[in-house]
Amino acid sequence: MRVHPTFERVFKTYDRLNRVVRENLRGIRVVKSFVREEDEISKFRGVSSEIYDQFTKAERLLALNSPMMQSAVFTCILLISWFGAKTIVAGSMTTGELMSLLSYTNQILMSLMMLSMVFVMIIMSRASAERVVEVLDEISDIAAPALSVAEVPDGSVAFEGVKWRCFEKIDLKIDSGETIGILGGTGSGKSTLVELIPRLYDPNEGVVKVGGRDVREYDLKVLRDAVAVVLQKNTLFSGTIKDNLRWGDENATEEEMRRVCRLAQADGFISAMPDGYDTRLEQGGSNLSGGQRQRLCIARALMKKPKVLILDDSTSAVDTATDAAIRRAFREEIPGVTKLIIAQRVTSVMEADRIVVLDDGRIESVGTHDELMEKSRIYREIYNLQMKEAV
Repeated sequence: MRVHPTFERVFKTYDRLNRVVRENLRGIRVVKSFVREEDEISKFRGVSSEIYDQFTKAERLLALNSPMMQSAVFTCILLISWFGAKTIVAGSMTTGELMSLLSYTNQILMSLMMLSMVFVMIIMSRASAERVVEVLDEISDIAAPALSVAEVPDGSVAFEGVKWRCFEKIDLKIDSGETIGILGGTGSGKSTLVELIPRLYDPNEGVVKVGGRDVREYDLKVLRDAVAVVLQKNTLFSGTIKDNLRWGDENATEEEMRRVCRLAQADGFISAMPDGYDTRLEQGGSNLSGGQRQRLCIARALMKKPKVLILDDSTSAVDTATDAAIRRAFREEIPGVTKLIIAQRVTSVMEADRIVVLDDGRIESVGTHDELMEKSRIYREIYNLQMKEAV
């Protein structure tokens, strides 16, 4: 059993090796631009050498198994042959009986050798099995109650005395169908705030409500079907554009897909492709530009027909004209959907019903564009800086 801890170390080192390979594949352009090929190769060789040394140590211990078992087998055969020869001379056993005894003994010992090899394989696989079981046995902290609510009545959202990580006490009420812009510096808690709505996290204190009820009262599937989130990182999957859009509604018709793509300003570039909506996407949508991926992710979210739509800086890679067209389409086509728009550009939220300015985990100000220009120093600074850069 001394081998087991060695294999545990081996598989942890394998994790490091996989991490090095993954980082280099994902960041190959960065590696090349900084001329770090030799350093990364050296890092890979270092981790590979560790795996070689640890595996060699483990295999050296396992290698003792075979000669020990073979020594035991041959010793037994020699002892049986010696005692059998004496009994044959004494007339107590025949030669045929001795050969039968040796045959049976050989079969038993061969089975024991096979059992020892199985034991070796169990030792090697135990370290892997423990890691798999550790993941399978992990219990999520977020679970739906036994008697959960099966329907979200509307898109109203409320934060009542919410505290979590970097947040101070957050109190905010959003009416159904309202468009809310959220601005703030890096690390101010914009993304964290909206991720509490679909229960990606639960607050330490306070209550988050959707449709007038605590989100912890809803069935998770019901809640997350009613709340569509387009995250900062645009994740698309291998397959056709249709396949990706049907993540929002697996029974969607082509006309429904075209409608949401027109809202997200994605229908134009999709229709211009030779295969249209049947165009195959590479892993992560790597054969699309950043702005195209963002628009496709917005369209996929709209396929859910949500009551709350959260855009977490989801138009940062599109030009201002397309950004304006998306906001206009939302305003005209889905007025009943509550929209929370996190943005870095003031122009993306200027027309919102209200704008929330976050600063270091607290709400600094809430109001319309005109109101914030009068009472919010942070909003005024952001607006003046961006307008000056635009000029």
